[in-house]
Amino acid sequence: MFLLIWMTVFLSGISADTGASVWGQQHCPQQGYCVTLSEGELTAEAGLCVVIPCSFTTIFTPTHVIWSKRIKAGQIWYLNRIFDTYKSQSVQSEFRGRVSLLEPDVSQRNCSIMINYLRESDSGFYQLRVDGSKQSEAFTFTSKAAVTVKGLSQKPTVVIPPLTAGQQSTLTCTAPGLCSGSAPNITWSWRGKGNNDSYITGNTTEFKTENVTAGTQRHTSALTFDPSAVHHGTEITCTVSFRGAITTEETKTLNVSYIRKPQISGSTAVNEGDVLSLTCSAESFPPSVIMWTKLSSNTTLHNGTGSATLVIPNVTAEHSGQYICTANHLTTTLTERVTVTVTWITEIQTGSVCELQSDVLTCWCVSEGFPLPTFKWPLLEDHTQYSVVTSVSKQTVNSTVTVRNHGNTAVECVASNENREVKANLTIQTKLPEAGKSEEIFQTASRLEVIIAFLIGVVLSAVVCCLAIKCHRNKQKKSENVDETMEMIIPQGNMLVHENGAVDRGTTDTELNSGPKDVEYASIDFSLLKRMRPSEVARRKQESTETEYSEVKRQVREEKKEDAGEEGETLERKEEEVMVEEDEETRHYKVASNVEHSVRSTEAFKTKAASRN
Repeated sequence: MFLLIWMTVFLSGISADTGASVWGQQHCPQQGYCVTLSEGELTAEAGLCVVIPCSFTTIFTPTHVIWSKRIKAGQIWYLNRIFDTYKSQSVQSEFRGRVSLLEPDVSQRNCSIMINYLRESDSGFYQLRVDGSKQSEAFTFTSKAAVTVKGLSQKPTVVIPPLTAGQQSTLTCTAPGLCSGSAPNITWSWRGKGNNDSYITGNTTEFKTENVTAGTQRHTSALTFDPSAVHHGTEITCTVSFRGAITTEETKTLNVSYIRKPQISGSTAVNEGDVLSLTCSAESFPPSVIMWTKLSSNTTLHNGTGSATLVIPNVTAEHSGQYICTANHLTTTLTERVTVTVTWITEIQTGSVCELQSDVLTCWCVSEGFPLPTFKWPLLEDHTQYSVVTSVSKQTVNSTVTVRNHGNTAVECVASNENREVKANLTIQTKLPEAGKSEEIFQTASRLEVIIAFLIGVVLSAVVCCLAIKCHRNKQKKSENVDETMEMIIPQGNMLVHENGAVDRGTTDTELNSGPKDVEYASIDFSLLKRMRPSEVARRKQESTETEYSEVKRQVREEKKEDAGEEGETLERKEEEVMVEEDEETRHYKVASNVEHSVRSTEAFKTKAASRN
C-alpha cells in the first residue's frame, strides 16, 4: 500500500540525491533520533494533493505526531501547526481537514502525510515532531521537507466514444490527481453555435469514486445522452472544481455521424431553350455521396461529394419529368424527388383559318403548349356581340370565335402562356350560302346530265354507223358474188364452147382476128325467160355437172357458206338469203343457157359467112 503511495509521490516530482534511501536521505541529529525525508523539492498543483513521505526512529515509544509549517517573519522563523494527532484544535484553521496521516498507527513510525486541496500559499518547508507518553519524551527534527505548489495545470481526462445520431452514448470525465479528500465537483457543458455555453439537456450524469489504494481515489463523471446532428461540431467541456475555488477543465469537439434530409435548390420550372440548374446537398458527417438520376432511367446524370449540381442546357419538353437526388451515407440512403416542368408553346398551327358566310365571320385558332395556352382576339375589342368557344385535347387548345364581319381582310390570333407569346394573321375565306350552294350543285348536276347524254348519243351513233357499214358491206359482197358469176360465164364470150364443155382458144382467136372486125350483136329476149323452181334447178344442176357452170356454182356456194359464218345474222335472215340466192341462181341458169345458145348461133352464123367469102 505504501509502496504505491510513494511511487505516486515520486512520479509527482520527488527527487533524491545519490546515496539516498528509497524514501529520501536519513538525518540523525542525535543518537537514537533519525528521520528520513525527501531532500528534493516536492512539486504539486493547486487543488490537488501532495504526499510528504516520512519515517523516523526514537528511543521512546511515540504516541503523537505533529507536523508544522515554517513561517518566516522578518528574520525569525515561526512554526505553524498543520497537523496534530493529539490536539486537532491547535491546528491552523486553513489546514484543518486538509492534512491526514497515511498510517494512523504512530507506533509504526510512519509519519507520511497527505495535504489535500492544495493552495499556492501552501508552498514552504515542513518539519516533524514526535511526542511520547511522558512529557519529557518529545523530539523535533530539524530536517525539513520542501513543498512547492503551482497553479493547477492538469486537466480532466475526457473519453468520447464514436457518436452516431440517434444512438445513445456515454462520455466520461476523470478528475486529475488521486487524492483522498472530498470529491470534487464535476460538471458538463457544451458550446453550440454562437459560442454560447449551456448545459446539455436530456442527459443523465453519474459520479463515481474509485479507491485505487489506501488514501488514493479516482473521481469520474459519466454523461449519457442521445447525440444528434445538433451536437455535431460543438464543443463539450468537463469542468472539475476543487475546494478553494480551484477549477480545471477539458474541452473536446464532438463529431457525430449523421445525415440530414437532402435539400434541392434551383428553379424547377424553366422555359424551353433555357438552362436547367438544380443543386442537391445533404448536410452530413462524414460527407455523403450525392447522385442525380431521372425517373425510369438508370443513368447517373451527375454526382458529387456533399453536394451535386445538375445542369442541362437548352432544355426541351422531353426534359420534363421527375428527378431524384440520392444521398448515400455510410449505411444510410436518403432520396429527395423534384418535378421539373418545361414550359413551351408552338406557333399557331396551319389549321387555323377564318370563314365568312352571310356576313358571319367564324375563325378557328389552334396552338399547343404547357401550360395550356390562352387565346386573345384583338378583333373582339371593337365588338360587343360575339361568341368564343374553347376546346382542349391533351396539350392542344382550339379557340373558335364567331362575330359579325365588318370588312376585315385578316384576323389576328394571339396565343400565350408562361413561356412566350405567339401570333398569326388568319386569312378569311368566303363561303357561299346554302341556297347558292344548292343551285351550284344543281347546275353542276345538269351539266353532268348533258355531258352524259351527249356521250350516250355519241356511243349510239357509233353503234348505228357500225351496223350500217356492216350491212352495206354484206350487200356489197352479195353483188360481188353475182358479178363474179357473170364474169365466169360472159367474159369468155370470145371462147368457143363445145358440147363437151371444152374451149378451143387458139382456133377461135385466130379466126376472129383474121375476119372483119365489125361488131356483131346478138338479140336476146329476156321476156321469154321463165322462172324455174328450185327443185328443177337442182335437177338440172345435177344433169349438167360437167359444164362450166357447175364449177361456178360450187364457187358461189362456198362463198355463201363463208358469208353464213358472219356474226350478228339471225336464222330468219339466213333463210331469206337462201331463197333469194336460189331465185338468182335460177335466173342465172336461164340466162346462161340462153346466152350459150346465142353464142353458138352467132358462131354458126360467122362460119357460114366465112364460107361464102
